[in-house]
Amino acid sequence: MKTIKLANGVEMPQVGYGVFQVSPEECERCVSDALEVGYRMIDTAQAYHNEEGVGNAWKKSGLKREDVFLVSKVWMSNYASFEKAKASIDESLRKMQTDYIDLMLLHQPFCDRYTAYRALEAAYKEGKLRAIGVSNFYPDHYIDLCANVEVKPMVNQVETHVFQQQVESRKYMDELGIAHMSWGPLAEGRNGFFQNELLAGIGAKYGKSIAQVALRYLYQRDVIIIPKSSKKERMAQNLDILDFELSADDMAQILTLDTGKSIVFDHHDAETAKLFMTWK
Repeated sequence: MKTIKLANGVEMPQVGYGVFQVSPEECERCVSDALEVGYRMIDTAQAYHNEEGVGNAWKKSGLKREDVFLVSKVWMSNYASFEKAKASIDESLRKMQTDYIDLMLLHQPFCDRYTAYRALEAAYKEGKLRAIGVSNFYPDHYIDLCANVEVKPMVNQVETHVFQQQVESRKYMDELGIAHMSWGPLAEGRNGFFQNELLAGIGAKYGKSIAQVALRYLYQRDVIIIPKSSKKERMAQNLDILDFELSADDMAQILTLDTGKSIVFDHHDAETAKLFMTWK
C-alpha cells in the first residue's frame, strides 16, 4: 500500500476505511472486518459516536498499535474553548484506547476554529497527536488559518469524487504542503454514480467495477481515500485497486465528469452553516 508523506514526515496510508454513518452497534464488527481484509487506516470522528467501536476493534485485532493509523476529528460543540477542545481530544484517546492518535482534524470551518486549532497544536506538541489538520475547509479557510498558526494543517479532508474533484482547491493545498484527503470518494452513490457509462466503459477494459475505477482515479491523483461499506466483500473490492493503472486518456476522460460543485452540501451556503451550527 502506497503512503502519503505529510509535511512533518509522518507516513499515512493512502487508502483507509471510513466509518461515517456506521452505527455504534455495528462499528466494531465493520472495523474488525476492514482490518482483517487489509485496511491499516481507520477514519472516525467525535460526531460519529463510534470511536469506542474503532478502539475495541483495533485492540482485539492482534495488530501492533504502530501498524494501525487512526484518524479522528474534533466536533464543533467542542470548539467553545481551548480547554473544552483539549479535553475532547483526551476523551477521544480514551475511547479509542490509545496513547496517541495518528491524525486529528477540525471537523468543520465554523465556530471558533482558531481556538480549537490551538488545542490541536498543544496536543501535537505533547505527543498525543502525530499529525493535525482540518476537514471541509475551503481555500479561504485554510489559507487564513495557515497565516495565523504555528503548525500548519497537514491534511484537508474534503468532499472529493469524480463529480467534485477539487481541482482549484488542490492547487492551493499543494502550494501550502497540505495533503488532500477525500471523504465520499464514491459520491455516496449519488448523481447516477453506479450507472455511469464512462466509468463502466473504462472498467470493462481492466475487468474492474465502476467503484474501483473511481477509486483508482483518485489514487493516481495522490488523494487519500476512505471508502466505506458495511459488507466485507465490498470492503475487499474497494481495496483491490492496486493491480491496474489508468491510462493518461482514461484520466483525461474522467476529469470531464468534474462539475466543480458539491453533490452533498455547500459549506458557503447559509442554510448549511445554520445546520452545522445547531447540530451537536
